[in-house]
Amino acid sequence: MVPIRTCVVLLSLMVSVFSSTAASDQPRREIRFAVAAQFPPFQSRNQQGQLVGLNIELGNALCIQLNVRCTWVDQILVENYPALEARQFDAIMGMAPTSRRHQRVSFTDDLYPITTRLVARRKSGLKPTPQSLKGKRVGVLVGSNREAFALSKWAPKGVIIKGFWRNDELIRSLLAGDIDATLQGMVEIREALLDTPEGQNFDFLGPAISAELLGNGVGIALRKPDTALRNTLNCALEQLKQSGEYQRIIEPYRLDAPPARP
Repeated sequence: MVPIRTCVVLLSLMVSVFSSTAASDQPRREIRFAVAAQFPPFQSRNQQGQLVGLNIELGNALCIQLNVRCTWVDQILVENYPALEARQFDAIMGMAPTSRRHQRVSFTDDLYPITTRLVARRKSGLKPTPQSLKGKRVGVLVGSNREAFALSKWAPKGVIIKGFWRNDELIRSLLAGDIDATLQGMVEIREALLDTPEGQNFDFLGPAISAELLGNGVGIALRKPDTALRNTLNCALEQLKQSGEYQRIIEPYRLDAPPARP
């Protein structure tokens, strides 16, 4: 975390950073955030087709703090490093920093914490261990840190890992019994299943899973040379926290709340 006094100095200099002329001699006045708009409540599209969610609100607030325009680039795959390196956008919003990802990109400070849990039918008796899950089918999202963890730690011990491109497809498979469990972040699985009428027979089973491959927070991924942008975003995040705007944004998302139960 950057000290607030240092942030004041850096943000006073950011005008020269964002307004400096590039090769095209055009001032830079925007931040282009990539996002995969299929993971409510973090990012999705509402009925009007507008991007909504926690990551969208935080990104927009950072841009307001920095007095630059936010441009959102909708991606199918979150972990699209080639497009980032080709400068199709400036940053990827909402990724968990892990050592594997640090090999390709750098990260801002964490925007908020994440917790990974196993979800299955309440009476299944399953636990988040390879011994309990051996021979069982566990659904994960393609390209996610949970997929990387499950393929590395569970698949070699006999757990069947099934990848899904979309969370709604994964949930339908879980409800239909085509998979036995899913490895998910606590907030998104609450929104997608546990807090819905269809999800009343499902629950978190066993303790939260902690591993380096999973990470324990969510940040913004950037190209490694873009240290000025990273430092500026970190300062803007710190100022949002100091002003209370950060807490106002995240509070409705109930990041630590258990699933609603009758």
